Amino acid sequence: MQNSANTANTAVPGPPEPFDTRALLADPHAAYAELREAGPVHRIPGPDGRPAWLVTRYDDVRRALADPRLSLDKSNALPGNFRGFALPPALDANLLNMDPPDHTRVRRLVAKAFTPGRVERMREPVRRAADELLDAVEPAGRADLIAAYAGPLPITVICDLLGVPQRDRRDFRAWSDALIAPDPERPHLAKEAVGNMLRFYTGLIASKREEPGDDLLSDLIAVRDDAGGSAGEGGDRLTEDELTSLAFLLLMAGYENVTHLIGNAVLSLLDHPALLRELRERPAGIAAAVEEFARHDGPAPLAIRRFPVEDVEIGGVTVPAGETVLLSLASANRDPGHFKEPDRLDPDFGRLGHLAFGHGIHYCLGAPLARLEAETALAALLSRLPGLHLDISRTELRRRPTIRAHGLMSLPVAW
Repeated sequence: MQNSANTANTAVPGPPEPFDTRALLADPHAAYAELREAGPVHRIPGPDGRPAWLVTRYDDVRRALADPRLSLDKSNALPGNFRGFALPPALDANLLNMDPPDHTRVRRLVAKAFTPGRVERMREPVRRAADELLDAVEPAGRADLIAAYAGPLPITVICDLLGVPQRDRRDFRAWSDALIAPDPERPHLAKEAVGNMLRFYTGLIASKREEPGDDLLSDLIAVRDDAGGSAGEGGDRLTEDELTSLAFLLLMAGYENVTHLIGNAVLSLLDHPALLRELRERPAGIAAAVEEFARHDGPAPLAIRRFPVEDVEIGGVTVPAGETVLLSLASANRDPGHFKEPDRLDPDFGRLGHLAFGHGIHYCLGAPLARLEAETALAALLSRLPGLHLDISRTELRRRPTIRAHGLMSLPVAW
C-alpha cells in the first residue's frame, strides 16, 4: 500500500489508492491498522464511491476535529466531489451540515436538554425501560439482544424525550436501517424511508403544535413559533426546516449510535469473561468500562465528513479545498502512538482521551445520555441474566454492511 504522505503533498490530487474498502467491513480494526502504519492520510474511495481523504492517526484526527477550516457545510464541497444522503431540505438543515454561527445557534437550543443534571434525572426512567424490556425476554432464556434490548431501549429513551407517541415508534428502526445501511439490491427502500421519515416528522410537529406536551420537541416548537422563526439580534431562532431536521437528527443519532454502543459492549464482555465477572461483582466499574468499550469498539468508525474551505495540511499532506475528508475515530482510538497496547481491552484506557464521541465544537451533544443509557443497560443486564453467553458461534455474527456505522445485525444470546 502506498504511503499518501509521500505522494500527496500537492494541491492536485491523484487517483484513490488501490485499497479495497471491503476490508473495512470484513476486519475494520486490522484494515485501519494497516492504513495507519502505511501513512497518516490516504486518498481512498469513500462511502459514496467518490474519492475521499482518510485521516488515520490520533493526533491528526484530534486536531482536525477542532479545525475551523474543515467545514461540515456541504456547500463547501467541490461540485461533483461528494454525494451523500439524498435528503430533502426539511431533513437536511441539521447540525451535521452546519458551521458557526448557525451551528452555535441551533446547538445552544437543544443543549439545554443534555445538561448533566437533566441527564442524571433520566437514570431512573432509563432503568425502568431496561427492566421492562428484560421482563419481556427473561423467561424465555434466550433472545436476539439487538432486536429485543439494545435497539428498543434507546428508541424508548429518545422518543420519550421528544414526546413521540407509542403508536408512532414501530416503523422507525426499519426506516433508519434502510437509510444508514441501504440494500444495494433494493435502492428504492432508502428513498421510501426518506419520504416516510419526512411525513412522520412533519406530522409529529403538527400534532405537537395542536397539543403541546412536557417534552423537548414541544419546547423547540414553542421557541420556533414564539420567535416567528426569524433571527433576532442576539436571540436563538429556528427555521421550520431546522426544527424538522433537528427532530430527525436527534431520533436518528439517539437510536443508531446507542444501539451499537450497547451491542458492541455486550459482545466485548462475552469475549472477555473475566471482565464480565468483575463488573457483575463490582457494578461501580461499569462507567469506566463504557468509556473503554467506546474506545475499543465504538459505534462510529468515522466522524461526519468535512470539506476544507482552503488547502489544509494534515499529517504532512496537503488536502485541497473542497475535497472530502474522513476522520477515522476507530483508527485514532487504536493508535499505538497514543494508547499503549491499543488492541487490548482495558477500562483504564478509556480515561486517556478517546475520540469516540468526537472533539471540539462538534463533540457529540448526546454523549452524556449515551453514556448513561449504556451504563444502565449493562448494569441491568448483568444483574438479571446470569450465565449470559452467545447462542450461536462467534463466527456467525454479522456486522452492519456499511463503513459509516460499526454495529451488529443481531446478537443471539442465552442465559
